[in-house]
Amino acid sequence: MGLISGMVMGMVVGVALMAGWSRVIQHRSRKRVAKAADIKVLGCLSRDDLKKLCGDNFPEWISFPQFEQVKWLNKHLSKLWPFVAQAATAVVKESVEPLLDDYRPPGIKSLKFSKFSLGHVSPKIEGIRIQNLQPGQITMDIDLRWGGDPSIILAVDAVVASLPIQLKDLQVYTVVRVVFQLSEEIPCISAVVVALLAEPEPKIQYTLKAIGGSLTAIPGLSDMIDDTVNSIVSDMLRWPHRLVVPLGVNVDTSELELKPQGRLSVTVVKATSLKNKELIGKSDPYVRLYVRPMFKVKTKVIDDDLNPEWNETFHLIVEDKETQSVIFEVYDEDKLQQDKKLGVAKLPVNSLEPETTREITLKLMHSVDPLKNKDNKDRGTLHVKVMYHPFTKEESLEALELEKKEIEERKRLKEAGVIGSTMDAVGGAASLVGSGVGLVGTGIAGGVGLVGSGIGAGVGLVGSGIGAVGSGLGKAGKFMGKTVTGHFSMSRKNGSSSAAPQPDQPSA
Repeated sequence: MGLISGMVMGMVVGVALMAGWSRVIQHRSRKRVAKAADIKVLGCLSRDDLKKLCGDNFPEWISFPQFEQVKWLNKHLSKLWPFVAQAATAVVKESVEPLLDDYRPPGIKSLKFSKFSLGHVSPKIEGIRIQNLQPGQITMDIDLRWGGDPSIILAVDAVVASLPIQLKDLQVYTVVRVVFQLSEEIPCISAVVVALLAEPEPKIQYTLKAIGGSLTAIPGLSDMIDDTVNSIVSDMLRWPHRLVVPLGVNVDTSELELKPQGRLSVTVVKATSLKNKELIGKSDPYVRLYVRPMFKVKTKVIDDDLNPEWNETFHLIVEDKETQSVIFEVYDEDKLQQDKKLGVAKLPVNSLEPETTREITLKLMHSVDPLKNKDNKDRGTLHVKVMYHPFTKEESLEALELEKKEIEERKRLKEAGVIGSTMDAVGGAASLVGSGVGLVGTGIAGGVGLVGSGIGAGVGLVGSGIGAVGSGLGKAGKFMGKTVTGHFSMSRKNGSSSAAPQPDQPSA
């Protein structure tokens, strides 16, 4: 009897344990399913939705990565890089060398690659973000890092010396924006737009080393190369500027191209308390200003004055009000060597109200890049008047055409020797983009185009002054194959003859 009761009790206890275990397992399963459903719902919430739900108790450790990791792509890119680098080397060299020539600074006669190789280390893609910003387009932002081992040697031919410069320890940190324009025909992409996002700001870091010499052989060479690289990046690649590549025949890319949005009327009034850079006498200041480095303009030079007054008005094209700024650079003209920078200032266009004239006082700094401002020395102030005029659609198209003509005209002037490079700042009367007047090459005065401010002469002066020394000396120029003489203002920075700028004359 005891045995039977023991067996019954054992079976009852066993069944009870199994039933209890089953209930626990089912309960845990239901909790997991409920938790998975909750996590799925939370996964669909945005940062703003979570803040509304949690209020002040929003956990700081919760993050929403904007870029998706693509480790698989980096593995394939490292394998493909030897072939990509070999193919890209020729393309980059052919496309960048003309830009170096266009953007080379005054004081350098030639800037070319004597050796160029992208090396063996492939770039690393930290992440990719896909967006649909406009119908018919796919926007891809690529977070790119490259600490490469390229072999790049620049052949620098300056006025004072010629020197090969090696570019070492290249590091690139940037976000590349690629926009695909979709189409209904194979390959379903009609054009590609490539640009570098302005935020975060692209960083290109490198070290310059002279081969068989010293960088001090050419004073200011390092700064000049830095300015050239920064100008090319900001003027050609940094958003809103972009490269548009059509992938078919007769592809309409007009909607992808950057168009002027408005015009800035900038009056450079005066500067106060400038720092003297001269050992004897006082500095001879002038102001160079631009929105795009390609369209630099400058004021006249005020001799021997640390509180100069210019009262000159310029008109500058704005292509993206939200991201672009006006850069003011104050220089001391030096007729024997490179002009000395007295200070720079930056004015964001998005701080201006349309059709409203503002009087602004700008503090001159060492650099517009906060990371390069190593000191807070007082360099003086610059006083300007600014008004922003937004374009209508018709005005935008007209300004775009004038801008293209301005670029072509600058290239012709560079080929003729009138300016050292397309980056040279032009005096107030020489550039007319944005003013609504197009006098360059229009055949005024008996079919002869006016270049510069040669109004009244009725002729176009082409070519650089020969045998001129100093400023304000008579010099000979080329006029349609004939030699003429006259008195013009000498631009020392590009070694050419140019008309002196006139106050309140529109320019680009």
